[in-house]
Amino acid sequence: MHENVKIMKKVVTVILLLLPLMLSAQNLPLISERDSIPSLIERILSKRDSTFESNGQYRKITSHINLEFVTSTNASFTENTFEELSFKTNRVRLEIYGRLNQHLSYHFRQSFNRYHNPFAVDNLPSSIEYANITWKHKDKFSLTAGKQFVAFAGYEGYVNGIKVREFCDFNNHMEIFQTGVTGTIHFSPTQLLMLQVVNNRSGADSDVLMHGLPSGVQPARIPLLATAHWNGYFADGAVNLMYSASVGQQAKGKYLYYLMCGNIYEKGPVLAYLDVLYARSSIDGQQRITNLQGGGLLPVTAQNTQYFTLIANVDYRFHPKWNGYVKGAYETAGVYEQNGIFEKGRYMTCWNAQACLEWFPFTEDKGFKVFAHYLYKAHELTENAEVMMAAMPHTQRISLGIVYVIPVL
Repeated sequence: MHENVKIMKKVVTVILLLLPLMLSAQNLPLISERDSIPSLIERILSKRDSTFESNGQYRKITSHINLEFVTSTNASFTENTFEELSFKTNRVRLEIYGRLNQHLSYHFRQSFNRYHNPFAVDNLPSSIEYANITWKHKDKFSLTAGKQFVAFAGYEGYVNGIKVREFCDFNNHMEIFQTGVTGTIHFSPTQLLMLQVVNNRSGADSDVLMHGLPSGVQPARIPLLATAHWNGYFADGAVNLMYSASVGQQAKGKYLYYLMCGNIYEKGPVLAYLDVLYARSSIDGQQRITNLQGGGLLPVTAQNTQYFTLIANVDYRFHPKWNGYVKGAYETAGVYEQNGIFEKGRYMTCWNAQACLEWFPFTEDKGFKVFAHYLYKAHELTENAEVMMAAMPHTQRISLGIVYVIPVL
Protein backbone atom coordinates (compact mmCIF):
# COMPACT_ATOMS: atom_id res chain seq x y z
CA MET A 1 0.00 0.00 0.00
CA HIS A 2 2.87 2.33 0.97
CA GLU A 3 4.60 1.59 -2.37
CA ASN A 4 1.40 2.42 -4.33
CA VAL A 5 1.21 5.80 -2.59
CA LYS A 6 4.82 6.55 -3.55
CA ILE A 7 4.12 5.62 -7.19
CA MET A 8 1.01 7.81 -7.27
CA LYS A 9 2.99 10.76 -5.84
CA LYS A 10 5.60 10.36 -8.59
CA VAL A 11 2.93 10.22 -11.32
CA VAL A 12 1.21 13.36 -10.00
CA THR A 13 4.58 15.17 -9.79
CA VAL A 14 5.41 14.29 -13.41
CA ILE A 15 1.96 15.45 -14.58
CA LEU A 16 2.34 18.75 -12.72
CA LEU A 17 5.75 19.27 -14.29
CA LEU A 18 4.46 18.49 -17.80
CA LEU A 19 1.16 20.38 -17.49
CA PRO A 20 2.57 23.79 -18.52
CA LEU A 21 4.15 22.20 -21.58
CA MET A 22 0.87 20.45 -22.46
CA LEU A 23 -1.11 23.67 -22.11
CA SER A 24 1.36 25.67 -24.16
CA ALA A 25 1.18 23.02 -26.89
CA GLN A 26 -2.52 23.79 -27.30
CA ASN A 27 -1.59 27.38 -28.23
CA LEU A 28 1.04 26.47 -30.81
CA PRO A 29 0.20 27.68 -34.35
CA LEU A 30 -0.16 25.11 -37.11
CA ILE A 31 2.62 26.88 -38.98
CA SER A 32 5.25 28.80 -37.02
CA GLU A 33 8.12 31.09 -38.00
CA ARG A 34 10.55 28.20 -37.52
CA ASP A 35 8.93 26.28 -40.39
CA SER A 36 10.30 28.80 -42.91
CA ILE A 37 7.21 28.37 -45.09
CA PRO A 38 6.55 31.50 -47.20
CA SER A 39 3.16 33.11 -46.65
CA LEU A 40 0.57 33.42 -49.40
CA ILE A 41 1.32 37.14 -49.71
CA GLU A 42 5.05 36.41 -50.07
CA ARG A 43 4.35 33.83 -52.74
CA ILE A 44 2.06 36.18 -54.63
CA LEU A 45 4.48 39.10 -54.46
CA SER A 46 7.40 36.95 -55.54
CA LYS A 47 5.48 35.61 -58.53
CA ARG A 48 3.16 38.52 -59.29
CA ASP A 49 5.34 39.75 -62.11
CA SER A 50 6.90 36.40 -62.97
CA THR A 51 5.65 33.91 -65.49
CA PHE A 52 5.73 30.18 -65.92
CA GLU A 53 5.46 28.09 -69.00
CA SER A 54 2.69 25.52 -69.51
CA ASN A 55 1.76 23.96 -72.84
CA GLY A 56 3.78 26.60 -74.62
CA GLN A 57 1.90 29.49 -72.98
CA TYR A 58 3.06 32.01 -70.41
CA ARG A 59 0.54 33.01 -67.74
CA LYS A 60 0.78 35.29 -64.73
CA ILE A 61 -0.29 34.39 -61.22
CA THR A 62 -2.75 37.05 -60.10
CA SER A 63 -4.25 38.06 -56.79
CA HIS A 64 -6.28 41.06 -55.69
CA ILE A 65 -7.54 42.36 -52.35
CA ASN A 66 -10.19 45.10 -52.37
CA LEU A 67 -11.89 46.92 -49.52
CA GLU A 68 -15.31 48.31 -50.47
CA PHE A 69 -16.71 51.14 -48.40
CA VAL A 70 -19.97 53.13 -48.65
CA THR A 71 -21.21 55.64 -46.10
CA SER A 72 -23.93 58.28 -46.24
CA THR A 73 -26.05 60.74 -44.33
CA ASN A 74 -29.79 60.22 -44.84
CA ALA A 75 -32.87 62.34 -44.33
CA SER A 76 -35.97 60.13 -44.14
CA PHE A 77 -39.58 61.18 -44.68
CA THR A 78 -42.90 59.34 -44.25
CA GLU A 79 -45.92 60.70 -46.13
CA ASN A 80 -43.91 63.92 -46.73
CA THR A 81 -43.31 64.33 -42.98
CA PHE A 82 -39.70 64.54 -41.82
CA GLU A 83 -38.78 61.58 -39.61
CA GLU A 84 -35.03 61.37 -39.06
CA LEU A 85 -31.58 62.57 -40.09
CA SER A 86 -28.76 60.10 -39.43
CA PHE A 87 -25.42 58.78 -40.61
CA LYS A 88 -25.12 55.23 -41.89
CA THR A 89 -22.35 52.89 -42.97
CA ASN A 90 -24.20 51.32 -45.87
CA ARG A 91 -21.61 48.77 -46.86
CA VAL A 92 -18.16 47.51 -45.84
CA ARG A 93 -16.84 44.47 -47.69
CA LEU A 94 -13.49 42.73 -48.00
CA GLU A 95 -12.81 40.89 -51.25
CA ILE A 96 -9.96 38.55 -52.14
CA TYR A 97 -9.79 36.93 -55.56
CA GLY A 98 -7.25 35.76 -58.07
CA ARG A 99 -5.79 32.93 -60.10
CA LEU A 100 -3.44 30.28 -58.75
CA ASN A 101 -2.56 28.82 -62.14
CA GLN A 102 -4.03 28.55 -65.61
CA HIS A 103 -6.81 26.26 -64.38
CA LEU A 104 -7.65 27.31 -60.79
CA SER A 105 -9.01 30.61 -59.48
CA TYR A 106 -10.62 31.60 -56.21
CA HIS A 107 -13.02 34.25 -54.89
CA PHE A 108 -13.75 35.24 -51.30
CA ARG A 109 -15.85 38.18 -50.15
CA GLN A 110 -17.21 39.08 -46.73
CA SER A 111 -19.67 41.80 -45.80
CA PHE A 112 -19.41 43.38 -42.37
CA ASN A 113 -23.02 44.60 -42.50
CA ARG A 114 -24.71 41.20 -42.46
CA TYR A 115 -25.51 38.36 -40.07
CA HIS A 116 -22.37 36.66 -38.71
CA ASN A 117 -23.69 33.47 -37.05
CA PRO A 118 -23.47 30.30 -39.17
CA PHE A 119 -26.71 28.97 -40.63
CA ALA A 120 -27.78 25.36 -40.23
CA VAL A 121 -27.78 24.29 -43.89
CA ASP A 122 -24.52 25.57 -45.38
CA ASN A 123 -22.65 26.20 -42.08
CA LEU A 124 -21.80 29.75 -43.21
CA PRO A 125 -23.07 33.14 -42.09
CA SER A 126 -24.81 35.40 -44.59
CA SER A 127 -21.89 37.82 -44.17
CA ILE A 128 -19.81 35.43 -46.34
CA GLU A 129 -21.00 36.22 -49.87
CA TYR A 130 -18.32 34.40 -51.88
CA ALA A 131 -16.19 31.46 -50.81
CA ASN A 132 -15.53 29.40 -53.91
CA ILE A 133 -12.94 27.98 -56.24
CA THR A 134 -13.24 27.68 -60.02
CA TRP A 135 -11.63 25.10 -62.27
CA LYS A 136 -11.34 26.15 -65.90
CA HIS A 137 -10.80 23.78 -68.82
CA LYS A 138 -9.28 25.80 -71.65
CA ASP A 139 -11.72 28.54 -72.69
CA LYS A 140 -14.82 26.39 -73.21
CA PHE A 141 -15.86 25.14 -69.78
CA SER A 142 -15.49 26.06 -66.12
CA LEU A 143 -16.78 24.57 -62.87
CA THR A 144 -17.33 26.65 -59.71
CA ALA A 145 -17.91 25.06 -56.29
CA GLY A 146 -18.66 26.77 -52.99
CA LYS A 147 -20.69 29.80 -51.97
CA GLN A 148 -21.46 31.95 -54.98
CA PHE A 149 -23.97 34.22 -56.67
CA VAL A 150 -27.23 32.52 -57.62
CA ALA A 151 -27.30 32.69 -61.42
CA PHE A 152 -30.36 34.92 -61.67
CA ALA A 153 -30.63 37.22 -64.68
CA GLY A 154 -31.28 40.95 -64.40
CA TYR A 155 -28.75 43.76 -64.25
CA GLU A 156 -29.71 45.16 -60.83
CA GLY A 157 -29.19 41.87 -59.03
CA TYR A 158 -26.27 40.70 -61.18
CA VAL A 159 -24.08 43.81 -60.91
CA ASN A 160 -21.86 44.46 -57.89
CA GLY A 161 -24.19 45.75 -55.17
CA ILE A 162 -21.85 48.65 -54.40
CA LYS A 163 -23.12 50.27 -57.61
CA VAL A 164 -26.77 50.14 -56.48
CA ARG A 165 -28.06 52.84 -54.13
CA GLU A 166 -31.43 51.15 -53.58
CA PHE A 167 -32.64 47.72 -54.73
CA CYS A 168 -36.21 47.02 -55.74
CA ASP A 169 -38.33 45.10 -53.20
CA PHE A 170 -38.03 41.91 -55.28
CA ASN A 171 -34.22 41.80 -55.11
CA ASN A 172 -34.14 43.19 -51.59
CA HIS A 173 -36.06 40.16 -50.30
CA MET A 174 -33.92 37.55 -52.05
CA GLU A 175 -30.91 35.73 -50.65
CA ILE A 176 -28.75 35.83 -53.78
CA PHE A 177 -25.64 34.10 -52.39
CA GLN A 178 -25.89 30.35 -51.83
CA THR A 179 -23.63 27.31 -51.67
CA GLY A 180 -23.56 24.88 -54.56
CA VAL A 181 -21.97 24.15 -57.92
CA THR A 182 -22.10 25.86 -61.34
CA GLY A 183 -20.99 24.62 -64.73
CA THR A 184 -20.42 27.30 -67.38
CA ILE A 185 -20.23 26.47 -71.08
CA HIS A 186 -18.69 29.13 -73.34
CA PHE A 187 -20.07 28.58 -76.83
CA SER A 188 -18.13 31.60 -78.07
CA PRO A 189 -16.47 34.71 -76.62
CA THR A 190 -19.93 36.36 -76.60
CA GLN A 191 -22.25 33.47 -75.66
CA LEU A 192 -22.39 31.35 -72.52
CA LEU A 193 -24.74 29.03 -70.67
CA MET A 194 -24.64 28.47 -66.91
CA LEU A 195 -26.19 25.38 -65.31
CA GLN A 196 -26.31 25.68 -61.54
CA VAL A 197 -27.54 23.76 -58.49
CA VAL A 198 -27.39 25.49 -55.10
CA ASN A 199 -29.22 25.48 -51.77
CA ASN A 200 -32.45 27.45 -51.98
CA ARG A 201 -31.91 28.65 -48.40
CA SER A 202 -28.94 28.97 -46.06
CA GLY A 203 -30.69 28.15 -42.80
CA ALA A 204 -33.57 26.15 -41.39
CA ASP A 205 -37.16 26.99 -42.30
CA SER A 206 -37.47 28.89 -39.02
CA ASP A 207 -34.56 31.13 -40.10
CA VAL A 208 -36.09 32.20 -43.41
CA LEU A 209 -39.83 32.04 -42.58
CA MET A 210 -40.82 34.37 -39.76
CA HIS A 211 -43.80 32.22 -38.77
CA GLY A 212 -42.39 28.86 -39.84
CA LEU A 213 -43.88 26.41 -42.29
CA PRO A 214 -47.67 26.51 -42.72
CA SER A 215 -49.64 23.98 -40.69
CA GLY A 216 -49.50 20.46 -42.11
CA VAL A 217 -46.58 21.18 -44.45
CA GLN A 218 -43.56 18.88 -44.16
CA PRO A 219 -39.95 20.12 -44.57
CA ALA A 220 -38.14 19.59 -47.84
CA ARG A 221 -35.73 16.68 -48.10
CA ILE A 222 -33.95 18.27 -51.05
CA PRO A 223 -34.00 22.06 -50.47
CA LEU A 224 -32.14 22.85 -53.69
CA LEU A 225 -32.57 25.37 -56.50
CA ALA A 226 -31.66 24.57 -60.11
CA THR A 227 -31.04 27.41 -62.57
CA ALA A 228 -30.30 27.68 -66.28
CA HIS A 229 -28.85 31.05 -67.31
CA TRP A 230 -28.06 32.20 -70.85
CA ASN A 231 -25.94 35.32 -71.43
CA GLY A 232 -25.10 36.87 -74.80
CA TYR A 233 -23.49 40.01 -76.22
CA PHE A 234 -24.47 41.61 -79.53
CA ALA A 235 -23.78 44.75 -81.58
CA ASP A 236 -20.05 44.71 -80.83
CA GLY A 237 -20.73 44.21 -77.12
CA ALA A 238 -23.08 47.18 -76.76
CA VAL A 239 -26.13 44.97 -76.16
CA ASN A 240 -26.13 42.35 -73.41
CA LEU A 241 -29.09 40.00 -73.00
CA MET A 242 -29.40 37.62 -70.06
CA TYR A 243 -32.25 35.22 -69.32
CA SER A 244 -32.69 32.68 -66.52
CA ALA A 245 -35.21 30.10 -65.32
CA SER A 246 -35.11 28.46 -61.88
CA VAL A 247 -37.01 25.78 -60.00
CA GLY A 248 -36.56 24.61 -56.42
CA GLN A 249 -38.20 22.68 -53.61
CA GLN A 250 -39.39 24.67 -50.58
CA ALA A 251 -41.11 21.84 -48.71
CA LYS A 252 -42.53 18.40 -49.40
CA GLY A 253 -44.65 18.83 -52.54
CA LYS A 254 -44.09 22.61 -52.52
CA TYR A 255 -42.03 24.35 -55.20
CA LEU A 256 -40.89 27.78 -56.31
CA TYR A 257 -40.20 29.11 -59.80
CA TYR A 258 -38.30 32.13 -61.10
CA LEU A 259 -38.27 33.64 -64.58
CA MET A 260 -35.94 36.62 -65.00
CA CYS A 261 -34.40 38.60 -67.81
CA GLY A 262 -32.08 41.55 -68.15
CA ASN A 263 -31.68 43.70 -71.27
CA ILE A 264 -28.67 46.01 -71.12
CA TYR A 265 -27.31 48.63 -73.50
CA GLU A 266 -23.92 50.14 -72.75
CA LYS A 267 -21.97 52.25 -75.19
CA GLY A 268 -19.96 55.41 -74.67
CA PRO A 269 -21.47 57.56 -71.93
CA VAL A 270 -24.81 55.71 -71.88
CA LEU A 271 -25.83 52.73 -69.75
CA ALA A 272 -29.47 51.63 -69.86
CA TYR A 273 -31.18 48.47 -68.73
CA LEU A 274 -34.63 46.92 -68.44
CA ASP A 275 -35.11 44.03 -65.99
CA VAL A 276 -38.19 41.82 -65.85
CA LEU A 277 -38.50 39.57 -62.78
CA TYR A 278 -41.20 37.03 -61.88
CA ALA A 279 -41.46 34.64 -58.93
CA ARG A 280 -44.19 32.08 -58.20
CA SER A 281 -43.93 30.02 -55.02
CA SER A 282 -46.03 27.56 -53.05
CA ILE A 283 -44.73 29.15 -49.81
CA ASP A 284 -44.12 32.89 -49.43
CA GLY A 285 -40.33 32.85 -49.34
CA GLN A 286 -40.07 36.61 -49.87
CA GLN A 287 -42.43 37.17 -46.91
CA ARG A 288 -43.81 40.39 -48.39
CA ILE A 289 -47.44 39.24 -48.39
CA THR A 290 -46.99 37.41 -45.09
CA ASN A 291 -45.76 40.67 -43.50
CA LEU A 292 -48.96 42.49 -44.49
CA GLN A 293 -50.79 40.84 -41.59
CA GLY A 294 -51.63 43.54 -39.04
CA GLY A 295 -52.23 43.48 -35.30
CA GLY A 296 -55.03 41.39 -33.89
CA LEU A 297 -54.33 38.47 -36.20
CA LEU A 298 -52.54 35.23 -35.43
CA PRO A 299 -49.87 35.50 -38.14
CA VAL A 300 -49.17 32.58 -40.45
CA THR A 301 -46.98 32.11 -43.52
CA ALA A 302 -48.82 32.86 -46.77
CA GLN A 303 -48.92 30.29 -49.56
CA ASN A 304 -49.37 30.38 -53.35
CA THR A 305 -47.79 33.80 -53.82
CA GLN A 306 -46.48 35.50 -56.93
CA TYR A 307 -44.40 38.63 -57.47
CA PHE A 308 -43.72 40.66 -60.61
CA THR A 309 -41.19 43.47 -61.04
CA LEU A 310 -40.22 45.75 -63.92
CA ILE A 311 -37.08 47.93 -63.54
CA ALA A 312 -35.93 50.64 -65.97
CA ASN A 313 -32.70 52.62 -65.57
CA VAL A 314 -30.73 55.12 -67.66
CA ASP A 315 -27.21 56.31 -66.73
CA TYR A 316 -25.51 59.16 -68.60
CA ARG A 317 -21.84 60.07 -68.07
CA PHE A 318 -22.13 63.65 -69.30
CA HIS A 319 -18.61 64.58 -68.13
CA PRO A 320 -15.50 62.54 -67.18
CA LYS A 321 -16.11 63.59 -63.56
CA TRP A 322 -19.92 63.51 -63.55
CA ASN A 323 -22.57 60.83 -63.98
CA GLY A 324 -26.32 60.95 -63.46
CA TYR A 325 -29.08 58.40 -63.60
CA VAL A 326 -32.81 58.03 -63.23
CA LYS A 327 -34.42 54.75 -62.26
CA GLY A 328 -37.93 53.45 -61.81
CA ALA A 329 -39.49 50.18 -60.67
CA TYR A 330 -43.04 48.88 -60.86
CA GLU A 331 -43.86 45.91 -58.61
CA THR A 332 -46.92 43.82 -57.79
CA ALA A 333 -47.59 41.14 -55.17
CA GLY A 334 -50.49 38.71 -55.14
CA VAL A 335 -51.90 35.27 -54.33
CA TYR A 336 -52.79 32.96 -57.23
CA GLU A 337 -54.83 30.48 -55.16
CA GLN A 338 -56.77 31.04 -51.93
CA ASN A 339 -55.29 29.63 -48.72
CA GLY A 340 -56.46 30.30 -45.15
CA ILE A 341 -57.05 34.02 -44.66
CA PHE A 342 -55.29 34.86 -47.93
CA GLU A 343 -57.81 35.34 -50.73
CA LYS A 344 -56.90 35.03 -54.38
CA GLY A 345 -55.92 38.30 -56.07
CA ARG A 346 -53.52 41.23 -55.94
CA TYR A 347 -52.46 42.60 -52.56
CA MET A 348 -50.03 45.39 -53.31
CA THR A 349 -48.60 47.61 -56.03
CA CYS A 350 -45.36 49.49 -55.43
CA TRP A 351 -43.67 52.29 -57.38
CA ASN A 352 -40.00 53.06 -56.81
CA ALA A 353 -38.52 56.26 -58.32
CA GLN A 354 -34.87 57.28 -57.97
CA ALA A 355 -32.57 60.03 -59.19
CA CYS A 356 -28.84 60.22 -58.52
CA LEU A 357 -25.93 62.53 -59.31
CA GLU A 358 -22.39 61.14 -58.96
CA TRP A 359 -19.14 63.11 -58.84
CA PHE A 360 -15.72 61.54 -59.49
CA PRO A 361 -13.26 64.14 -58.14
CA PHE A 362 -10.17 62.11 -59.05
CA THR A 363 -10.24 60.89 -62.64
CA GLU A 364 -7.21 58.68 -61.96
CA ASP A 365 -9.07 56.92 -59.10
CA LYS A 366 -12.28 55.50 -60.52
CA GLY A 367 -13.05 53.74 -57.23
CA PHE A 368 -13.85 56.97 -55.38
CA LYS A 369 -17.04 58.97 -55.89
CA VAL A 370 -19.44 61.26 -54.06
CA PHE A 371 -23.16 60.87 -54.65
CA ALA A 372 -26.44 62.66 -53.98
CA HIS A 373 -29.46 60.35 -54.20
CA TYR A 374 -33.23 60.75 -53.97
CA LEU A 375 -35.64 57.86 -53.40
CA TYR A 376 -39.44 57.82 -53.48
CA LYS A 377 -41.45 54.68 -52.73
CA ALA A 378 -45.23 54.55 -53.01
CA HIS A 379 -47.40 51.60 -51.97
CA GLU A 380 -50.98 50.99 -52.98
CA LEU A 381 -52.73 48.28 -50.96
CA THR A 382 -55.79 46.52 -52.31
CA GLU A 383 -58.86 45.43 -50.36
CA ASN A 384 -57.29 42.00 -49.84
CA ALA A 385 -54.50 43.63 -47.82
CA GLU A 386 -56.68 46.18 -46.06
CA VAL A 387 -58.96 43.52 -44.53
CA MET A 388 -55.83 42.17 -42.81
CA MET A 389 -55.27 45.65 -41.32
CA ALA A 390 -52.12 46.13 -43.39
CA ALA A 391 -50.42 49.53 -43.45
CA MET A 392 -47.60 50.62 -45.74
CA PRO A 393 -47.09 54.41 -46.09
CA HIS A 394 -45.29 56.28 -48.84
CA THR A 395 -41.66 57.05 -47.99
CA GLN A 396 -38.93 59.35 -49.27
CA ARG A 397 -35.20 59.58 -48.60
CA ILE A 398 -32.50 62.08 -49.52
CA SER A 399 -28.92 60.80 -49.21
CA LEU A 400 -25.47 62.31 -49.55
CA GLY A 401 -22.55 59.90 -49.37
CA ILE A 402 -19.29 58.50 -50.68
CA VAL A 403 -18.23 55.23 -52.28
CA TYR A 404 -14.61 54.09 -52.13
CA VAL A 405 -13.16 50.84 -53.45
CA ILE A 406 -9.63 50.59 -52.05
CA PRO A 407 -7.28 48.27 -53.99
CA VAL A 408 -5.27 46.91 -51.06
CA LEU A 409 -3.26 44.54 -53.26
